[in-house]
Amino acid sequence: MKLSSNTGNQQQRILKYLQENRAMTTVQAREDLDIFHPGARIQELREQGHDIITNRRPVATDKGSHKAVAEYVLMETNFAIGG
Repeated sequence: MKLSSNTGNQQQRILKYLQENRAMTTVQAREDLDIFHPGARIQELREQGHDIITNRRPVATDKGSHKAVAEYVLMETNFAIGG
């Protein structure tokens, strides 16, 4: 299934992913959500009032080295506590 490249649709995919998983790396956004430039979509979501922070996180590459990637974390308080 081809995902829309529309900016609004990309924002919604990211927001839904963050609401379900709380955190996402740039690699996950590109591979799982088909979003080439997740940093721009995150900035747009911040401008809309969403509290999203960025952490730098090391990940292993296919070649055995490590790279630092951005990890976006949704800090909104609408998460269920305790299940």
